[in-house]
Parts: sequence; C-alpha cells; structure tokens
Amino acid sequence: MASPRSDPTTAAPDDTGPDSPGTRPARLPFAFARDNQVILDGSRILAGPAATSLGLREAGRRLAPRPVDCVDETAAGFEMALTRVYQTTEDGGDDALSFDLEDGPGSARGRDLLEEAGDAPVIQLVNGLLRRAVTAGASDLHVEPYEGGLRARMRIDGFLQTVMDRSDVPVKRVVSRLKVMAGLDIAETRLPQDGRIPLSLGGRMIDTRVSSLPGNYGERIVLRILDRSSGLMPLDALGLSETQQRLLARLSALPNGIILATGPTGSGKTTTLYSLLKLANRDERNIVTVEDPIEYDLPSISQSQINAEIGMTFAAGLRATLRQDPDVILVGEIRDGETATTAAQAALTGHLVFSSLHANGSVGAVVRLRDLGLDNFLIAATLRGVIAQRLLRRLCPHCKTAHPPGAAETAHFQHHDLPLPDEIYDAEGCEQCDGIGYAGRIGIFEMIEVGEALREAIDRGAAESEMKSIALDATETLFGQGLGQVASGETSLAETLRVVGDVA
Repeated sequence: MASPRSDPTTAAPDDTGPDSPGTRPARLPFAFARDNQVILDGSRILAGPAATSLGLREAGRRLAPRPVDCVDETAAGFEMALTRVYQTTEDGGDDALSFDLEDGPGSARGRDLLEEAGDAPVIQLVNGLLRRAVTAGASDLHVEPYEGGLRARMRIDGFLQTVMDRSDVPVKRVVSRLKVMAGLDIAETRLPQDGRIPLSLGGRMIDTRVSSLPGNYGERIVLRILDRSSGLMPLDALGLSETQQRLLARLSALPNGIILATGPTGSGKTTTLYSLLKLANRDERNIVTVEDPIEYDLPSISQSQINAEIGMTFAAGLRATLRQDPDVILVGEIRDGETATTAAQAALTGHLVFSSLHANGSVGAVVRLRDLGLDNFLIAATLRGVIAQRLLRRLCPHCKTAHPPGAAETAHFQHHDLPLPDEIYDAEGCEQCDGIGYAGRIGIFEMIEVGEALREAIDRGAAESEMKSIALDATETLFGQGLGQVASGETSLAETLRVVGDVA
C-alpha cells in the first residue's frame, strides 16, 4: 500500500462540497496546516516531520487533478515555510464587511492572527490591522476615533502612515475588541489603561503593549509592537564603526560601573543594551535583568518583568537583584532618583550596571543624572561610559539621486571639519519604496568613555559645554556621525538635519 506522502492525490476530489474545483481555496486553513504539518505552496505540498495522513489527503484533494510535488521539510524549514506562506494572507476585503456585535474568545490565551479569519467581522478587521502592521515591520499602530469615523495609522521607519480611514466602522466595538484582547476593563472609558496582547503570526511570536486614552470621540488606542522572533542584530549591522565596536567590547568587559544608553523613544537603546549584554555574557558571570517589557529572550540570562501595580518598580527590582549575587545587572530605564541612587550604589559595590536614560546626548546624561539628584562625586565615581544614538532613514538604493554639494551643504561639512564628498544623495521615490525615497534605517552613535579628565570635570560640576569639549571632537558627535553617513551615500542631509539638527 502506497504511503499517503508518496501519492497525496489518491483521494478522489469531491466536487459537490464547498471545496469544489471552482471554489477551492488557495491555502489550507492556517490552524489545520499548522496542526497537521502540511502546507499548500502553489502546486507543491510541503510536509513537516509530523505530517498526518489526514493533512496530506486533504492537501492532495484540494490540488487534484493537477500534478503534485510533495516536499519533505525539517521542523525548522516547516516553520519558516509556514511563516512565509501565511503571513502574506490578504486582509479579507474589509471594505465589504457588515458589522455585528460579537463575543470574542477570552483574552488570556495567546492568539494567532491567522487562525481567526472566519470569526466575526469586527474581529476580522482588527486582525487585519494587526497583521498588516506586523508584516510591514511597524513599530506602533494607532487606532484613532474622530468625528468622521475611525482612522488607523502605523509607524514605519519613524513615520506614521495612514492605513485605514473609514466612516462606516463601529468605533466602540473595534476599541472594545482591542481592550478585550489586552485584558482591559471595557466598562471603564474615563481613565487611561495599559495592557498587553501576546500574539503570533504564522509562527512568529509578537508582543504588543497596549495603551488607551479617553478622547472627545472615544478612546484612542496605541499599540507598541515587539517582534520577539526578529532576534538581535550583529553590531556591524547596527551601524557601529570598528572603533565603536572595540569601545563597546571594552566597556562590556569592565568589572563595575554604570554604562548608559541615551536617546528618544524608538531610537534603539534597548537593542544596543542587549548587544552589550551579549558581549558581557560569559559562563563565569551571573547576569540579571529588570525590564519593562522583556523584549527579547536571552539564553542563560535571568530576566524579570516590571509590574508597578503590585510594587515591582525598577528601583524595587534592582534592589532585589542585588540579593541574587549578580555580576552584571541590566535595568531597563532610570526614571527617578531612587532608581538612579540604587544603580550608583550597585556600581560602587562591584557590579556592572547597564541602563537607559532619556537625554539629548552622551554628555547630557551627566546633566540628567544631576537633575535626578545624584551628587557629582557619585556620578564621577560610577559612570564609565555613555552611548547616545539616533536612527536615520536609509536612502532607497533604487531611486536615490546624486548631485554635487551646494553652498549650504558645503558649509555643514566645513563647520565640522569633515572632508567634503564629491557628491551627496537625495531621496527621490519609486515603486520599490512606495514613493517615499527611503527604505529601512541605520543607527548613528555618539560614544564617550569617562577618562580622568572628564571624571575631574564631572566631580567639580563643570557645565555641559565644557564636558563636551573634553569628551568629543566634531566627528564624534551625533551630527558628525550623521554627516559621515551622508558622505557615504547611506542617507540624505535633510534626514540628518531632521533627526539630529546641526548641533556642534
């Protein structure tokens, strides 16, 4: 008797049912494909190591009477194929939907966005928005009620793009659906709320932080999207120069002190800190993190989640980690004087502390720590290095246009004592980049290592301008790094001025 895998077309097609040849779907339902380890990929059947006879027969039935190739996949290959085939599912024709009130499943379990396509239209619309944001690589999704209906925008490469603006959508039901998924109180519409939604998309683990804010026309919902399966980028892919990579390696090997990453929200501080952790991770070191949220799972590292509602704040978590015999501690963010003081005390007692801080530049971190209440001598004694960073949009390689630098552009390079390139590039826009002119982003970094001269200046309370002249030359500033990317053709001068500004 032939194996079902060797001849998946042996089952006769049933042309009388809903899956008759005229209406046969292009894909198996996602949940069926995942559970039975069988994927329809064009005219091929991809079979995982645990493929079932039922799955193979159904796949063969749907492809009959066409010729069929059955390809055996490894477990990892099957997961990759599942993501590739199903993450391109269309949104299901939202414009033609009629909306009815629905009772969604409980919010406690993880959801797969590809598994609920047959549910009520409101669920289908919400899933479509989330799926579109995830597949586009958006960092945030905004759901905004207004007088004329509901608008949805997603942030890609730092810019918001409108993906839906409709007047026929039941706003309250869409908002309620998102709140139910996030475990929020749908009866409370007067106060802001925060929650999270664990999702998966074709095998990719996605975590979303959800924030609701009351407004004139209903609650506004913003979702921060974290793709846990994306993994950490290597240091050279972040945009770090070889000199900067060597500095990071040296900082991560220090026995004690505080190392800070600074920059605005969404500038990649967490990614840089995790890269430092990977450099510092050795078998003889005990590494503990306190984060909000835990964005990446790091093997052999103990990670703890902040929960302010029950008193698990950054300061409380940091104090608790000191009783865990740590060598290296990562604190997600220094937000207040208590956390700053505890971090400094941890550094004084022989621990290496990584954290992030909101400041405009590397030297600005010293001013911010002073503002949080740390004494100058304590900052000088504990601070070992600061990394300030920004993300610049990368020019689309298909349509960027070159031209010789003009007078204004030449002045920027001359002011920072940088060699003037023969040509620089501007954004143009094409089909490849949807007319934007940019595709992806690249990091620029301003790094300082606290040496004796800078430590003495911090200890005596020197002004920021004096400390900057000691720690950095013009090429090492954020704008100087940005001009270097302009000269290499990676980005435009307009983008560098937009993100950094011409600050010496």
